[in-house]
Amino acid sequence: MLRIAEHFHDSDLGRQRQSNEDDYYARAPLFVVADGMGGAQAGEVASELAVRQFEGGLPAGSTPADALVETIKEANAQIHEQALTHPDRAGMGTTVTAAFVDDETVVVAHVGDSRCYLLRDGDLIRLTRDHSLVGELVARGKLTEAEAESHPQRSVITRALGASPDVEVDIEAFPARAGDVFLLCSDGLTGMVGEAELKRWLKEPGRSLEQVGRTLIAAANEAGGRDNITVILFRLEEVDDRRAGAGRDDAAAATAEHEALSSGPGTVAMQAPAAVDTEPATTGGGAAAPAREPPRRRSGGGLLLLLAVILPLIVGAWLATRAVYFIGTDPADGRTVAIFRGLPYELPFGVSLYERYYESGVTLADVPAARRERFTDHTLRSRDDAEDLVIALEKDQIE
Repeated sequence: MLRIAEHFHDSDLGRQRQSNEDDYYARAPLFVVADGMGGAQAGEVASELAVRQFEGGLPAGSTPADALVETIKEANAQIHEQALTHPDRAGMGTTVTAAFVDDETVVVAHVGDSRCYLLRDGDLIRLTRDHSLVGELVARGKLTEAEAESHPQRSVITRALGASPDVEVDIEAFPARAGDVFLLCSDGLTGMVGEAELKRWLKEPGRSLEQVGRTLIAAANEAGGRDNITVILFRLEEVDDRRAGAGRDDAAAATAEHEALSSGPGTVAMQAPAAVDTEPATTGGGAAAPAREPPRRRSGGGLLLLLAVILPLIVGAWLATRAVYFIGTDPADGRTVAIFRGLPYELPFGVSLYERYYESGVTLADVPAARRERFTDHTLRSRDDAEDLVIALEKDQIE
């Protein structure tokens, strides 16, 4: 019989998001990752509803596979109902990837583009298939895995909880053995860190899962941190049947001393990640950062008056750049449609009030002439509105 020997779980805001739409659940023998969508508030609600459905474990009287599917379908029904009855939550949805350790197998249930991996004997095996536009193209042989990793439409989801009254759930039981390491993660990790890098960090000898997990999160942030990053890792070991007993409940009891309920959006404050090779922070947020010496005050009333006038303007402009988005062409080539965060203005001395948020795979020449003004008028929009426009444009090009 197998049990959880060691596990790690954490969620990070990333470097470009204002809120964390990821959620997770980690209590042996059950682990769940959900990545919400539909806007900050609605995305958070959808992922939280999915994760809350797993609290208290799986329903009794069913096989683990049936229980996982039943739980996910119930979560889907709740999310869909709320999306219909709450106008501010219309269109919300979430991915969900769940793993249950059952005696000699690990049962994985999956909807969306979060992922589950298995590291065994130094090989990294992806156990789930992305339910995304790019994933479908890979399945049909129109894209390679390498091309899919950098494809501009990789974030377009084709299956998620909440989109319709019912949902199809991928379910499979994988024979497991002692020493196996499983990784569940949102696409905030895999979108920034390629599988070759994942394999390199996961198989590095002599490191705890906590060290590996924090290294993966730091690597995703170092690569740009464009999305929320959620990582769950667990390693299996063999347990003596005389100690574990004959049933699955006894196996859970044997590991209870190692596990604690851990769920929630994991909205970690945005901060510069530790270097990939540094010692990670401890569980629960890590050691406090060393206090910084406050700047020394300088004399001079004129300088203070100048700061009192300019500083609020600078702060106000900075806050504005974090709240609004617009669509235009990339200044680097003057033709690629891109989303920018901030205000479409430049201050003296080359100071811009905007930054590139997302570069599409579409050039302005590919846009019908009647629609081009919509992508060059620099109208201020919410992040969701801007993303919806550009994603629709990208889908049109594929079709």
